[in-house]
Amino acid sequence: MDRTQAIILLNQYIKSPNMLNHCYASEAVLQALARRLGRDEEKWGLAGLLHDLDVELVNADMYIHGKETARILAEFNVDPEIVDAIRMHNETSAGEKRSKEFQHALAAGETITGMIVATTLVYPDKKVASVKPKSVTKRMKEKKFAASVCRENIMECEKIGIPLPEFVEISLNAMSGISDQIGL
Repeated sequence: MDRTQAIILLNQYIKSPNMLNHCYASEAVLQALARRLGRDEEKWGLAGLLHDLDVELVNADMYIHGKETARILAEFNVDPEIVDAIRMHNETSAGEKRSKEFQHALAAGETITGMIVATTLVYPDKKVASVKPKSVTKRMKEKKFAASVCRENIMECEKIGIPLPEFVEISLNAMSGISDQIGL
């Protein structure tokens, strides 16, 4: 599956503009992580783009979210590594712990987008380009700030060999590169 086909599929399943923006942000972050780690940018980007394909279909039920995406993508003969990373980004429905680099990267990469968006929205200009990496890492310590963002998932960046400050910087730069597309 190429990106054009993935976007068509994404738009068939996701209607919320905010969720679409999250998927595009996740794609950008995963591509940047792949670049940093010398991995396949297209493959990692597709995982970021499609990881929440079923979220509206299953009403964000964390006990099944990811399973439907895996089923849908298998019908399209999507690379099994992409399907596995997507299935494993939600350990609750997967019923097992992440153990592979790609799995950790997707979990950390898609989760950091929520922390970055929340931080951006408290800035006066609400522009991701204005956000400093230290602002995001500082907000990570504030448990009540963006309380639904799972800090443990973000910290999986260290399991792929990228310290948190560098991970935040990579992610911010990736999201800044598509700021017009995601409205930030």
